[in-house]
Amino acid sequence: MGKVYQKGYAQYYDLIYSDKDYKAECDFVEQVFQKYSHSQISTILELGCGTGGHAIPLAKKGYEVSGIDVSEAMVAEARKKAKGTNLSLDFQVMDLRSFNLGRTFDACISMFAVVGYVTDTKDMLSTLKNVRKHLRNVALFVFDFWNGLAVLRILPEVRVKTVEAKGLKIIRTAQPELDAVNHTCQVNYHMLVIKNNTILDEIKETHIIRYYFPQEMSHYLEDAGFEVLQICPFMDLNGKVDENVWNITVIARTVA
Repeated sequence: MGKVYQKGYAQYYDLIYSDKDYKAECDFVEQVFQKYSHSQISTILELGCGTGGHAIPLAKKGYEVSGIDVSEAMVAEARKKAKGTNLSLDFQVMDLRSFNLGRTFDACISMFAVVGYVTDTKDMLSTLKNVRKHLRNVALFVFDFWNGLAVLRILPEVRVKTVEAKGLKIIRTAQPELDAVNHTCQVNYHMLVIKNNTILDEIKETHIIRYYFPQEMSHYLEDAGFEVLQICPFMDLNGKVDENVWNITVIARTVA
């Protein structure tokens, strides 16, 4: 798998993504549930739960959510945020390829292109088969990933993001290196944390993310025991996927 968020990055993660609309994304998940689920969904497994940005709002809606993430630092942040809420939440440090929770769920979600961190084909197949093992029959699996059609057409570019919150100024630069042969992009992060015009922290991390193609992912899902119900632009059930849509959502259902 590609490298995961370490402690230094994790402690600033929520500040960096303070503009991310987790509520709208959770509403989208519920929209998918309402359209495609044959029965009431009560229990959700989340792959790559991060700091709990999706799990906590979904638990507030009444779902029982179990989140796993390979990053100890991110899970620690999620547990800290969930402490004392009395919500039905469980966060565990586990690998997508081999986790075993010993139970099944009504649905599984994986948001923010988490599956892209699974960069090897055999590991992706292991991940999907493992997800299938943790879902009951006729359960939903909803996730998004980088669309290879768009990555190769638009191409990754250097991005700089500046956030000011809680007395801090964070400047994060993302420098991409595309490896088209292996369908991956190495993203080199450089982050400066500034307080009172003084550099408080400097963090460097490298993440390797794989992009997948729609028909490729459909093939892997079918091999793992799923049927693909819809592939659409992220958060747009009525949209059409083409080479201009970078993030796409797959909605799949388990088959007996």
